[in-house]
Amino acid sequence: MPEINLLDCTLRDGGYVNDWKFGHNNIVSIFERLVSAKVEFIELGFLDERCKFDMNRSIAPDTESFNKIYAGLDKKRSQLVGMIDYGTCNIENIQPCNTTILDGIRVIFKKHMRRQAIDFCEQLKKLGYKIFVQLVSITSYNDEELTNLIEMANDLKPYAVSMVDTYGLLQQENLMHYFNELNDRLDKEISLGYHSHNNFQRAFANCTEMLSQQTDRSLLVDASIYGMGKSAGNCPIELLTMYLNDHFDKRYDLAQILEALDSNIMNIYKVKPWGYNMFFYIAALNNCHPSYVTYLMEKRKLSVKQINEILEMLKKHEDKQLLYDKELIEKLYLDYQKQIDVDDAKDIKKLSGIFAGRNVLLLGPGKSIEQEKSNIKNYIEMYNPLIISINYISDELPANFIFLSNAKRYVQLASSLLKKRSQIQVISTSNITTMDEQKFEYSLDISSLLDEEAEIIDNSFVMLLKVMIKIGIKKVSLAGFDGYIGEKFKDHVNESMGYDFSKAQAERLNKYVGKVLSSMKPYLEIKFITNSLYLEEMKMV
Repeated sequence: MPEINLLDCTLRDGGYVNDWKFGHNNIVSIFERLVSAKVEFIELGFLDERCKFDMNRSIAPDTESFNKIYAGLDKKRSQLVGMIDYGTCNIENIQPCNTTILDGIRVIFKKHMRRQAIDFCEQLKKLGYKIFVQLVSITSYNDEELTNLIEMANDLKPYAVSMVDTYGLLQQENLMHYFNELNDRLDKEISLGYHSHNNFQRAFANCTEMLSQQTDRSLLVDASIYGMGKSAGNCPIELLTMYLNDHFDKRYDLAQILEALDSNIMNIYKVKPWGYNMFFYIAALNNCHPSYVTYLMEKRKLSVKQINEILEMLKKHEDKQLLYDKELIEKLYLDYQKQIDVDDAKDIKKLSGIFAGRNVLLLGPGKSIEQEKSNIKNYIEMYNPLIISINYISDELPANFIFLSNAKRYVQLASSLLKKRSQIQVISTSNITTMDEQKFEYSLDISSLLDEEAEIIDNSFVMLLKVMIKIGIKKVSLAGFDGYIGEKFKDHVNESMGYDFSKAQAERLNKYVGKVLSSMKPYLEIKFITNSLYLEEMKMV
């Protein structure tokens, strides 16, 4: 049976949740509970010279800061470690080990910096620290790169080398591949570790799988209280201590960990929960950095199916999948919008015939739709216009057409649209696919409607105005196009469909739309019949 040690990373990895602002009382309490629970290694936090010293945070600019934060505390038999993300803390900020509270330092680094990081570890080792080599994003290593790392580690002889499943991608098979490679070829005195993430709900299962392997080296497993940690979180230490007590005759005091969970962690969880969810599942499913998913989901225009299809395109850029590249995802998003080419000449001609000589009213989803409903109804009664609503269906105001350009809105409107399908015809952009085999009445090529220079290239309002010009409309009236106010989800009559724009972003978008509206004056006469921030922006142009 191998020697097994447990490392708690709550105060370090958990800090991604609350910006490491645990508060000094919580820091002390968590520390003392983990010591009393007899956890072998406790990670105190990050060493990062970019941060100012703060007694209330578990991130510090130098080792002396940890001496102050944890002054007077008795670590008993536990060993204490800090973590450095290579390049964020110079060696000058690290005191000799015998003058600090720390016993060891863990160093994380991306694989392309492994040579420099190992050299840095050598410097730390000369200062007397136990060194933990952390292989960030272990799934990005091929066998040749792993061999190179193992050779460097065998020369360094750190205390431990750990597999870090940064994005929670490891399944049993590839976990065992990396484990076997490292176990077979690392010097036997080096401990082999594993740091999990829970994107696929595999954290605990993977830990137990590794611990079940026959080996003559010591094993080190990371966990945190209630799984508190970056992205989908880590393996919960309360589960792992229970498992180790039951199957490996360990003697962890689980009650102490549960006290910390109840007293120190649950209050944080209630405010800002972590753990397995759809967002981190999608990132892991597509073997990509979570920021790619963030970028696409924040569009609030894409269905989950479309998000997955765009992320599938990332596979052609394998070197960028786990290294976020904003320019790349912007390009892929634009390419995706353009990829469905349709010949819309016939549909444009049909719409031109239908709308010829008619008054046209466009209905947006702004709150003025409700606030100025009587004005809108009076306009409809007086002018009998053809009415197009945009990614929105009103329960009270009629519409002849709905313009669909936002796949997410289409999904949200599915039941409402089904009820009114006999009354409303659909004008969709080519990026929208139906939920059944039936086609929409009109499908327009989206590529000709995009503004590639804009912050939001596919602004639905701007695209619909371009459609109006394409089909020969000379004058439109507008209701419910209020502009963005920069309050979370407050710019939509249905708040669940609103946007989470900042004040600054809202102001930029209003200016952009105002500028576009002004540029369309020679082609399209625009009349607002409800209040709009766009009107003020048009006056400024």
